[in-house]
Amino acid sequence: MMRLSRYLARAGAASRRGAERLIEDGRVTVNGTTIRQLGTKVDPADDEVRLDGQMVALPAQQVTLMLHKPAGYVTTMDDPQGRPTVAELVPLDAHPSLFPIGRLDFDTTGLLLFTTDGDLGNALAHPRHVVDKRYLARTASSLSNEALDRLRHGVMIDGRMTAPARVRRVQGEPHPTYAITIHEGRNRQVRRMFEAVGTPVTKLHRAQIGPLTLGDLPCGCWRELDQAEVNALIGGS
Repeated sequence: MMRLSRYLARAGAASRRGAERLIEDGRVTVNGTTIRQLGTKVDPADDEVRLDGQMVALPAQQVTLMLHKPAGYVTTMDDPQGRPTVAELVPLDAHPSLFPIGRLDFDTTGLLLFTTDGDLGNALAHPRHVVDKRYLARTASSLSNEALDRLRHGVMIDGRMTAPARVRRVQGEPHPTYAITIHEGRNRQVRRMFEAVGTPVTKLHRAQIGPLTLGDLPCGCWRELDQAEVNALIGGS
């Protein structure tokens, strides 16, 4: 037996918190009965779970993959404005419950993770799960030593200091580029950090999440992670 909210999350229907909202809104039935009690448990082998009338089943096997995201795609599985989405780049036919873990901006390229496992996605997105993310940021001009020190010690964004970051220059003029490693996930954080020190980013690429790098994965392509990579990503938990 497992909690209904966990069942929905593992099925990829929503995050754990999102699943609880679905239950409270009366959108979930178990064996034909609408369920609103969050503590309800179900038997995955015997119970029939439906969301808005559609059957919700656990995948036979959970899948986690990495995508080398190109520029020009929105990190969402559906965009009301009709823009290209990352959903077009991953194997939804084979794994319809895939969803992205975190996001990359429209113009940002690099490593983006997807999973069918709601528990895994929820764990990796939780603030208590600290995972380093390394970016390569090309800037309009070189940073001064003072600006580098500010980035390393934290800058103010929306009235809150960012956590200390590791920053080093990896390429000089005419296209100064900096490797910056952070572990927070605030909206457009890297771009806003550089704006805060007066040097806008002209090109941004996420090269690494935790121990995972893109390696030789071509832009626009994806590959499935093996269990050892997933374990390494979540610290073996």
